[in-house]
Amino acid sequence: MQRPSYTATGYILSIAAFVWWGLFPLYIKLVDQASSLEILAHRVVWCLPVCVFLIALWRGWGELRRSLAQPKVLVTLLISAAIVTLNWLIYIYSVESDQVLASSLGYFISPLVTLAMGMVFLKERPGRLQLMAMGLAALGTLNALLHQGGGLWISLSLAFTFSTYGLIRKTVKIEAVAGLLVETALITPLALAWLLYMGFHGHLVFGQGGWSISVLLGCAGIITAVPLIWFTAGARRVPLHVVGIMQYIGPSIQFVLAITLFNEVVSPARLITFALVWAGVAMYLLASSPWMRKKKQDPEPEATPV
Repeated sequence: MQRPSYTATGYILSIAAFVWWGLFPLYIKLVDQASSLEILAHRVVWCLPVCVFLIALWRGWGELRRSLAQPKVLVTLLISAAIVTLNWLIYIYSVESDQVLASSLGYFISPLVTLAMGMVFLKERPGRLQLMAMGLAALGTLNALLHQGGGLWISLSLAFTFSTYGLIRKTVKIEAVAGLLVETALITPLALAWLLYMGFHGHLVFGQGGWSISVLLGCAGIITAVPLIWFTAGARRVPLHVVGIMQYIGPSIQFVLAITLFNEVVSPARLITFALVWAGVAMYLLASSPWMRKKKQDPEPEATPV
């Protein structure tokens, strides 16, 4: 059987990551006995041994040492670690406070920010149909912004932190697992200090709230590491504007979860936003179809001399 190409693998990894993130509110609801900061701390702490295991399994220590020999890489990863940690905290809070629609909107906006960053910083130039698809998504986002209530800060914060993280991780010269290992290692001392502080004051759910929630919190490392690894590996293989369009998968799943399982109220304006965004995705898929690519590559027929 023929192995998928480098680019095809990027598409598969990126799609899988966004589907996983779309379903992530289900996990947060299962552990919502714990505070947002405790869940965040567990995500960081338990992610570190998972990354160490993967690096050892894939014998990536040499690549990790070579990357860290460049001071610029370490400084960049410190910045990306701070940004993704802030993104995690805001997202966990939005789910625990029953504002999944606000977080969904944030990730609807995020691809537009990503697209703009790709055009400005990486000089990516999408085609005409892709620009029209972005326009439809932009109209949907504008409609949502005009009708958004008190959760607007959640939406905008998630959009800008996630897009910035994606841009940084695409440009830094380190592989996905090694980069995530460094990021979590840099943040782990703070996360451990917070868990110890909560435990000393009797506010820690882990180990005291029953074995089931303790196991779920302990699984936070695997649940966190897997989609991030897929995302960073996939983003290095495909153009940033493609990743931007794929980002609509996650918030769409969150949107469905919010209105079906979490019983959040959805207004007609939000339904219009949802329709516009997916119309844009459909147009992008049309522009990326093999038929459209073949048509673009076919030479124009020469005019018959009169």
